[in-house]
Amino acid sequence: MRASDVCLIIVTIIFPPAAAFFVTGCSCDLLINICLTILGYIPGHIHAFWLIYRRMRADEVYGRGRYIYVGNGAYQPVGEPFIAHQGYGATASGA
Repeated sequence: MRASDVCLIIVTIIFPPAAAFFVTGCSCDLLINICLTILGYIPGHIHAFWLIYRRMRADEVYGRGRYIYVGNGAYQPVGEPFIAHQGYGATASGA
């Protein structure tokens, strides 16, 4: 665990959406965390800690800074093309 992870955990304890923003940027996970924090302070914490855990796992698996966030708590190595899930999104075509 690095010092930046400790600082991120402290930010999570104070204001979970800020930590979600630091981990994921302006993404759907930030909106989810804001809604969870409004509904109850504890669900916002759980979600933010989950995002931090996923980031720490990506550090272990891919190496520090060798991954990008692709959404939904998932990471992939830098340089690999993004492959969308089948049927993912409103514009997915399937038949």
